[in-house]
Amino acid sequence: MENKVVVITGGSSGAGEALAYRFSSEGFNVVIGGTNLERLKKVQSKIQSSGSKCEYIVHDVSLEREVKKMIGHTIKSYGRLDVLICNAGHGDFQALENFSSKQISKFINLNLISHIILCRHLVSYMKAKGNGDIIVIGSEASLAGKKKATLYSAAKFGLRGFTQALRDECSNTGVRVCLINPGFVRSPFFDSLNFKPGDAENNAIETDDIAKIVCDIIKTRQGTIIDEINISPASKSIIFK
Repeated sequence: MENKVVVITGGSSGAGEALAYRFSSEGFNVVIGGTNLERLKKVQSKIQSSGSKCEYIVHDVSLEREVKKMIGHTIKSYGRLDVLICNAGHGDFQALENFSSKQISKFINLNLISHIILCRHLVSYMKAKGNGDIIVIGSEASLAGKKKATLYSAAKFGLRGFTQALRDECSNTGVRVCLINPGFVRSPFFDSLNFKPGDAENNAIETDDIAKIVCDIIKTRQGTIIDEINISPASKSIIFK
């Protein structure tokens, strides 16, 4: 894995942060993106203190010009980009009628369209060089719709369909596309929500569980395609704040 380059969106906290630490330990040059400068600096500092390379790029993944700039900068700086992990996202769970049209558009743009545009700006590069991995971090919400998750499920169902179609489109090009659908993950994702996973160890997945699985996928023989992985806690429990 030496000298390979991974770009991780939403890399300043939660699963993205864990992915950054895990990939740096595997010898990758890590580029993390996000909007929170202080968190990005913290992750970079921790990785660099271990002797690994990490660069952060402050960007809004929902803005195409910033996504394009991030991809272009990475390829120009390192001469390569081997792995893209689409991890950025946001949760908002309430009845559909509580959302304005503007809120719906903004939510779908961040949780679905931004990933499509990001992949669009990278996939031709990966196809041209004949290899590369695109890992999309989805959600178990892509498997079954639930009340008060109309927008979240819509975005994640869409992301799942997009990933399946892109995988088929990239067949025989050397580019692998994989979707990870986690259940409850113990992370800052729930900080702004009115509920969280139960406190028992088996009520939530840990962020490093996801990071380990993604790294294992990347390590598989190039001719091996892993379509989709669903990860769930052993015992689901919700605590309302």
